Amino acid sequence: MAEWNAYYRDEEEEEEQEEGEQSGGNYKITGRDSLVFLVDASKEMFIKGEDGEPSNFDMTMQVVRSVYSSKIISSHRDLMALVFYGTEQSKNPRNSFKHVYVYHDLDEPGAKRVQEVDSLRGGKGAQLAADTMGSGETSLGDALWCCANLYSDIKLRLSHKRLMIFTCRDEPHGGDSTKDRQARTKASDLKETGVVIDLMHLKKPGGFDVSLFFCDIISPPEDESELGLQLEACDKLEDLRRRVRAKEQKKRAQARLNLCLGEGINVAVGIYSTAVSARKPPPIRLYRETNEPVRSKTRTFHTQTGSLLLPSELKKAQVYGKKQIVMEKDEVDAIKRFEDPGLFLIGFKPMEKLKLHHHIRPAVFLYPEEEEVKGSACLFSALLTKCSEKNVFAVCRCVSRRNYPPRFVALVPQREQVDEGKIQIMPPGFNVIYLPYADDMRTLDPPRCPSASQMQVDKMKEIASKLRFKYRSDAFENPVIQQHYRNLEALALDMTAPEDIEDLIMPKVDQIDYRLGPLVQEFKDLVYPIGYNPENKSAAKRKTADTGGGAEKKPKVELPEDELRAHVQNGTLGKLTVPVLKDACKQFGVRTTGTKKQELIDALIARLAS
Repeated sequence: MAEWNAYYRDEEEEEEQEEGEQSGGNYKITGRDSLVFLVDASKEMFIKGEDGEPSNFDMTMQVVRSVYSSKIISSHRDLMALVFYGTEQSKNPRNSFKHVYVYHDLDEPGAKRVQEVDSLRGGKGAQLAADTMGSGETSLGDALWCCANLYSDIKLRLSHKRLMIFTCRDEPHGGDSTKDRQARTKASDLKETGVVIDLMHLKKPGGFDVSLFFCDIISPPEDESELGLQLEACDKLEDLRRRVRAKEQKKRAQARLNLCLGEGINVAVGIYSTAVSARKPPPIRLYRETNEPVRSKTRTFHTQTGSLLLPSELKKAQVYGKKQIVMEKDEVDAIKRFEDPGLFLIGFKPMEKLKLHHHIRPAVFLYPEEEEVKGSACLFSALLTKCSEKNVFAVCRCVSRRNYPPRFVALVPQREQVDEGKIQIMPPGFNVIYLPYADDMRTLDPPRCPSASQMQVDKMKEIASKLRFKYRSDAFENPVIQQHYRNLEALALDMTAPEDIEDLIMPKVDQIDYRLGPLVQEFKDLVYPIGYNPENKSAAKRKTADTGGGAEKKPKVELPEDELRAHVQNGTLGKLTVPVLKDACKQFGVRTTGTKKQELIDALIARLAS
């Protein structure tokens, strides 16, 4: 019975494992991510900026709304909460804390929550917040304690817990040392339970000084790739969104492997996808009477007796030499298994040896896992530095998962890059390029077309230089998917019509015409001279056929005798067409009794074999 239950697991357990399981090795991270927005509701947050810029509170609500929407699409099972501190009214479990207002408990985001956050945006939203919560005294320690209770009330397993503080006050307690000490103590308790505390400080007249208080509250970066504390305050909505996006997106490894540099020298690394194709979510089948999701289960029955078969009673077979070879499941797994998952260093090659056509599939990213093997980050960094200095890439044999065939990969070094705001835009690590096997390379016969003249080539180069621009993949969104989610959002939020989207992949014809000017016409004059009309050529052909001249005959294809004898020896005469076989018979003076293909082949074989 234990074997039966292990095979037919409950689908809820399968969904939980699929959500958190990390393939490769024995490393697993199960559970859901959680995120709590802790927002300052003091009067300073509602002051509008210069030139009609939105207030800090309005910017925060727009970011919260954006994260809610993205989580519904990408990770709808994650938990999120919205808590205000420094309020006049109090609303929290058991009302244990004053001036703390729990607007949303830790739960999955939904359409209703998005609507409630929307109501807090703009001038009407500020008025609603003032009427509902108001602004009062501040005790960040009580707010952190309330958030700790939110986490403790959750019975689900949480894989990652994060708390984001949004404020424009660098001294929230106005120099009250007792409240400062309480807040530091509670922040330390939260960090000991695995909660990561981040600060999203907003613009403030005179500047925001992190060192006064919040440097003792926030958590240190989890690793070198983690975006650390930003000293500059956010004064624009896009900057705030970018910082929140960099923090709230948890990096999930596709696999965690050992990079073997030699006998007994292993570095723990994680494989990450830098880009994933955006697709429409698959439809969910619902029961028409209750609208509940329908779950499908597969059972295997005996064709003769109709009895239900256990997994141990199933075998696999392969026909080989007209004989059926029956194998057990363990035997099939052993055949598929080459070696344990891992990366094994083979050697190094100069970068010029790596060609563009070697990229046969999207690359992945390699980064050290210090938690698995101590010292991995140090050795990985040394390898990365030396490969960058010597301008070489490492060649490895890679088995990414159990029962996966081995592949040769190139580890291309990548140095860290940061922007003007000291925000990391390119992490340090290795790009893993999957190299092709010999069977993956094919020889193609390119079509023979008339070559362009040097003047035409130069003119097209001039056109290409005028239309050149800096490409960014994140600047172009799939309009079909965007429209799909706009429609779903409109249905969920009871909107009268979905928001309009801008199709960014449509060419900007006016701008192209302005840049090119007369170049297009000059290129046309070079390629298509005066009097050139391709339609007249086809019309002339039709005229020849209409006047009785008949269609143009194809030239006869004559095969050399040695090539024909090679076809006879290899038994590949059947690949030739009937007209070619007839011409071959006439060429060698072979008389045939019929015109069927097999008769022509037999006559040629008899003639050339003698």
